[in-house]
Formats: sequence, structure tokens, C-alpha cells
Amino acid sequence: MATPTNGHNGSNGHADNSNHGHGSHGDSIKLSSGLQAFETLPAPNPAEIVFTGEEETQIKKYVALYPEKKAAVMRVLWLAQEKFGWLSEETIRLVAKSLSMPEADVFGVASFYTMYFKKPVGKTHLAVCTNISCMLCGGYELYDYIKATYHIGNGDITPDGKLSLEEAECLGSCGTAPMLQVGNDAFIENLTLDKLKTFLKERGL
Repeated sequence: MATPTNGHNGSNGHADNSNHGHGSHGDSIKLSSGLQAFETLPAPNPAEIVFTGEEETQIKKYVALYPEKKAAVMRVLWLAQEKFGWLSEETIRLVAKSLSMPEADVFGVASFYTMYFKKPVGKTHLAVCTNISCMLCGGYELYDYIKATYHIGNGDITPDGKLSLEEAECLGSCGTAPMLQVGNDAFIENLTLDKLKTFLKERGL
């Protein structure tokens, strides 16, 4: 399932694929072609992508909160992610079927919000902000330290599945920059390299 959108086109209609230098907020916006494709991935075990009777009952409760069935899509996507860990192609289909929605509409919501993971993530998922305030306060040094230490890039996961990394656009903590978010839960603000190292050690990383 893929929904291509136009990349940043120059006068020749092709994406600008020039190398972004250090500190240019680069990893997450490099394009490999004239189109940037957002797509889902297949689940390793598609047969396991099902809701239990209890979960279907919970979905009905969500639906009852809204005037239209489709309005519950964010809650149901969240329920699915909590169950399966990330939103695979089969999971998108399951949510769409549960809400009698077009798959493309469910995918559109999932692809818009960064809190929904469209690929597997590590047991510890780190989203490091590199937007302007965090960048100026050392966000890239922290981000680059994780990349170099664990040999992973933006969107990658370590071979043991313990850690994944994301370059975040803005996490809304400009006054306490730099900062990172752990999964979809804890925020760690006023980061320093020593503070980051301590956190990683405490996580067994």
C-alpha cells in the first residue's frame, strides 16, 4: 500500500537530492527520487493480525462516543498499535474493516501523525528533536552520538531489537531544549551528553 506525494521539485521537476550538511535537519528529509512514498509494510505473521472479542467490544465503545463511526479511527489505531507494536499493512486493513472505512482514509490518518509507527520499532524508541531550539542547544550532537554508538540511522532499529532511532521535527519543548521522547511516553528535557549516557545505561543499552 503506497501513497506517493510530490517531492521538493526544482525547475526540472525532479527532487533536490543534494547532500544535507551536518546540522541541516537532514536524515529524515533526503529523497531518493522525484517522489516521496509513504507506505506500510507487511506484518511478519499476517494471520496474527486480528482483534479479540474483548477488543472488538472496546472498539464499539469508542464508536459510541462519536456521531460518526469513522471519528473513532485515532482511538482504534492506537489500540491496534498497543496490541501489535506498529501499524502494518494488515493492521491498517483490520482497522478499516472494523470501522467500515476505506483503507486509504485510515492510512491517511496513520501517515499524518508521528505517534503512529509505520514500521517496527525497538523496545526503546528514541525520537530526538533536531528542530531550531534543540539544534542550537546541541540536539544534533546527541542524535549523532546515538547514531555512531549503535550504528543506526534515522528510522533504523538495532539487530537485537532493543533500540530504534528517529529524528523528530519538533516535540514542543523549546524552553527546555534539547530533548527527546521515549516511545510515545516519557519526555527527557534539558539533555546533556552525560545525561543521555546515563539514561541509555539505565535502559541496559
